[in-house]
Amino acid sequence: MTGTRTYWLEHAWLDPHVEPGVTVETADGRVTAVRPGVDTPPPGAEILRGLTLPGLANAHSHAFHRALRGTVQADAGTRAGGGRGGGRSSGRAPDSFWTWREVMYAFADRLTPDTYFSLARATYAEMALAGITAVGEFHYVHHAPGGTPYADPNAMGEALIAAAADAGIRITLLDTAYLSAGFGEPPNAHQRRFSDGTADAWAERCSVLKERDHARIGAAVHSVRAVPADQLTTVARWAEERRAPLHVHLSEQTAENDACLAAHGRTPARLLADHGVLGPRTTGVHHTHLTDEDIALIGATGTGTCMCPTTERDLADGIGPAVALQRAGSPLCLGSDSHAVIDLLEEARAMELNERLRTRTRGHWTAAALLRAASADGHRALGWQDAGALETGALADFTTLALDSVRTAGPTPRLGAETAVFAATAADVRHTVVAGRHIVRDGAHTLVPDVPRALARAVDDLRA
Repeated sequence: MTGTRTYWLEHAWLDPHVEPGVTVETADGRVTAVRPGVDTPPPGAEILRGLTLPGLANAHSHAFHRALRGTVQADAGTRAGGGRGGGRSSGRAPDSFWTWREVMYAFADRLTPDTYFSLARATYAEMALAGITAVGEFHYVHHAPGGTPYADPNAMGEALIAAAADAGIRITLLDTAYLSAGFGEPPNAHQRRFSDGTADAWAERCSVLKERDHARIGAAVHSVRAVPADQLTTVARWAEERRAPLHVHLSEQTAENDACLAAHGRTPARLLADHGVLGPRTTGVHHTHLTDEDIALIGATGTGTCMCPTTERDLADGIGPAVALQRAGSPLCLGSDSHAVIDLLEEARAMELNERLRTRTRGHWTAAALLRAASADGHRALGWQDAGALETGALADFTTLALDSVRTAGPTPRLGAETAVFAATAADVRHTVVAGRHIVRDGAHTLVPDVPRALARAVDDLRA
């Protein structure tokens, strides 16, 4: 919490328009007044040059995946014959989500509460530098390798909550039920540390977690393959009783769909609906390979959709039917997921550009609609109903983009929404304010002084 502060914004996106000369007054971490049409900064106001947006919400994160950036891509290129010595195929099986997963497990095996804290702190600091003020952490690395609980059974989750506090951003810890390797299969050696054994044991453990000013507690079903059907209701009921957000990986891979049909005679979306998982506080992540009936079901229940385009393309997952889902009634939000890229503006841009490639037509969303997915709708998916807008009463979380970089210079400032989505990148973020205080000032993090070095050290510790 902070005292009273006044900011003068050179330009501000007040959904759906960009306005010049906006004064924002804050007190105790909230916006108390928004005054457009102020040509001259008031005395004592902090001046934010550029375009100010509501803070961005990263609705889907696996913090430890940040350690894989570059590693898996380079390995995949070598195995495909793209390394030194030529472009011919190596003759080995093509890289896919499933081969990437094995590398990811190797990194998960090395995590401890201390190393996870260090990596997550640096990763969340990188998010703040990208204008992200809230993250949804899809957390399933609960126990020590082999599955033995730590002395504090929530040591890993507490490390993530502490890391977000140190990095200065908000977190919704989506404590994830992960109980099986597949339909009717026990967890494998890597997955034992993810599992509580039963959904009841999962609920008992995560019920101990406490919310804080910067932290909300939600729930997640890892996937229909990782939570037996007869235990899905337990997770859904836990979230319902607390009115907490509930997230789930849904139809990311065709292999999962095929296995679900074989085991249960229905699609993953129908299986989740039949066990009470879908609904307006639920967000399905990816929604890549859906039937028309799935889309109608997701929309009719008001279940949200979190698209993660940079990860979906990095893992060659496919392009999900985002337009059809939104038309059916599913609100859209965005996440950086595996952190191959941490840039919510790129996620927003990619969602539109993916549709252009798929349909060979342009203009599926306005820039304002894409910014809304990256801000207000993402916050709502994470349970922060009072964030994601520059308006009186909202949390004082916002971020400012430079309008004079090589990417953003040229367009009139009134085209700021279009410039933000279709030209700017995370590198253009100049300031990030959370609860009325600067977390990023002039492109530098105020709490983590050398974010690149912190990232390098954290990743090196996992690779050692």
